[in-house]
Amino acid sequence: MPDAAALAAVPTMRKKVQSYSDIGVALLMVLIIIMMVVPLPTWLIDILLAMNITLGVVTLLVTFYVKRALDLSIFPTLLLISTLFRLSLNVSTTRLILLYGNAGELINAFGNFVVGGNYVVGIIMFLILVIIQMLVITKGAERVAEVAARFTLDAMPGKQMSIDADLNSGLIDEQGAKQRRQDIQSEADFYGAMDGASKFVKGDAIAGLIITTINIIGGLSIGIFMRGMDAGQAAAHYSLLTVGDGLVGQIPALLMSTAMGVIVTRAAASSELGPDLINSFTRYPRPLYIAAGMLLSLGLIPGLPTAPFVGLALLTGFLGYSVSREAALQSINAEEQAASAPSSTGAAPQAGTPGAPAGQAGAQAEAPKAEPVSPEDVMKLLTVEPMEAEIGYAIIPLIDPGQGGDMLERIGTIRKQMALEMGIVVPPIRIRDNIQIKPTEYILRVKGAEAGRGELLPDHYLAMNTGAVAEDLIGVPTKEPAFGLPALWISPDLRDKAEAMGYTVVDAPSVLATHLSEVIRKNGAELLTRQEVQKLTDMVKENSPAVVSDLLASLSLGEIQKVLQNLIREQIPIRDLVTIFEALADYGKMSRSVDFLTERAREALSRLISLKIQGPDGIITAATLSPNWEQKITAGVDGDLARGWQLNLDPRDVQKMVNAIAKAMDLMIAKNLPPVLLVHPDVRLIVRRLIEGSVNNIFVVSYNEITRGVQIKTVGMVE
Repeated sequence: MPDAAALAAVPTMRKKVQSYSDIGVALLMVLIIIMMVVPLPTWLIDILLAMNITLGVVTLLVTFYVKRALDLSIFPTLLLISTLFRLSLNVSTTRLILLYGNAGELINAFGNFVVGGNYVVGIIMFLILVIIQMLVITKGAERVAEVAARFTLDAMPGKQMSIDADLNSGLIDEQGAKQRRQDIQSEADFYGAMDGASKFVKGDAIAGLIITTINIIGGLSIGIFMRGMDAGQAAAHYSLLTVGDGLVGQIPALLMSTAMGVIVTRAAASSELGPDLINSFTRYPRPLYIAAGMLLSLGLIPGLPTAPFVGLALLTGFLGYSVSREAALQSINAEEQAASAPSSTGAAPQAGTPGAPAGQAGAQAEAPKAEPVSPEDVMKLLTVEPMEAEIGYAIIPLIDPGQGGDMLERIGTIRKQMALEMGIVVPPIRIRDNIQIKPTEYILRVKGAEAGRGELLPDHYLAMNTGAVAEDLIGVPTKEPAFGLPALWISPDLRDKAEAMGYTVVDAPSVLATHLSEVIRKNGAELLTRQEVQKLTDMVKENSPAVVSDLLASLSLGEIQKVLQNLIREQIPIRDLVTIFEALADYGKMSRSVDFLTERAREALSRLISLKIQGPDGIITAATLSPNWEQKITAGVDGDLARGWQLNLDPRDVQKMVNAIAKAMDLMIAKNLPPVLLVHPDVRLIVRRLIEGSVNNIFVVSYNEITRGVQIKTVGMVE
């Protein structure tokens, strides 16, 4: 048994080595440069050549155990360093061969023992190794790395959208999204580096061929003209040394190029190389039986050796029998477990049964109750749920935790996300199954009215074409339910291919979660009831009682509710209730007009609004409304926001303005800019009401809603 103290000291020694690793790498690079200009003794050359071979062997073996290319992200740099090290060794050994006719025991051994002292055979073996490395392995790995780099870069936007979808649906948190974005960037950088690093190996093979040719010519010249050897003796001596040198250098180069091919071709690996190979060849017994029959037939043909083919046929047949027997045993065990497992009833929501709120998860299903219907039970049916989802029976496995569904957890995450983003408390969402709709269909309702509908294929993935994909993919055509994007339902084995082509790929639960999130955002104002406003005021009252007391002295609970609903309709978060209530308390003494109070509350939230519409550089890019339009709107308004107003404009003028604004916003979206329209404070609400329903997802802000110090960049004027 190993000593416990010795085992405990291993990690400490490793940490010490790592702490000085930067010095070691620096010394290695200095040694590589020194090797090119300073003669080295033969014993040191032997050690360095052995180290070169060891590095190639270890690198190749490590690639068998990595599951992702990023697990060996240092490989491109390692390839460069090893190539430079190998070329430095070639320079050093060339100097020794030409100066002294001796380059160490390792090169002599390769020249005499490996090729049997025949330099012609050695030259042929050297050329074969160079051809294999340069034309087969390196060329193939270079092409794989090039295609992988191109597909990885093309798929980056789709993968980023997929991460955003998972983040919005609550499948991952912000830290997980950050890590996945970093992995995508690292993967793109890795394959791009591998595409360039493959040129090192190819250049190394060419350089080795040229160096060997130079060594043979130089050795013959030195041996004949300077050392007085005859041509045959010089050719035998220097050619053997040169061939030994070439073989010693090309074998580790071949190992490194093979390692490069392994690392770039294991894109879809799920485990280590050994288990992957075994699982691939032993998954189906029928090919093994067919191969055994073919081998046996070859062994019975006259003239062919019988023993090798018959022996391999028996081995392959036995392997096929073992695989089929193991599959049969697994099938029997699965049937026995299924028969002994208790049948579960009522795990999924049942049709026609009112469900109860689901605690933290936000939804819960009840089992059907076989009780007679009384008048009191009928009265309960008149209750309208704030939010509910009706699902077909094929979607039940996505909901039921007993069948592996995690939709209830996602709904709980969505409720928390809405509270953090918008400041609204989403009521518990009831889930019912409905046999009157398609098995794969679902309906989302807000206060009994349908707010969204879609279809899900539980065992498939939704691949969305974001506009950058030109190739076709096999799948079931559909539309993404939340945003209406063209999409395809694809089988799971096409997921990696679709992502590489540039599609945004999400699973079925994420589609439902994203659609549910969008429905909540669009209908959040309807979910803010007066009772919820009472709870919010009570919450603020605990820490700021003076604000709430002053507020309720001027405004009623219903007026506060309408102001908050107006803010939510325009996607303005209401988490900062103290600031909103202070603004309402200040201006509520002047007017109780909901429109007037909404504008004042927005101005109080100017910092939040500015942060919401500014770009990553902190600059707000917006289009402005021309003074002619603003004057025409002002002239067409009877009254004002504080006392009540009415708009008297020609419908044709209104339509012209709406079309002009829509065109300007489309241009901004095409330039990847947030659609922001900057207008005068007196007409902001009126412009918003005029374009509401015609131009979606637009931020109409006034000059008073831009906080001080924020730079504004205008991109045009709506004429």
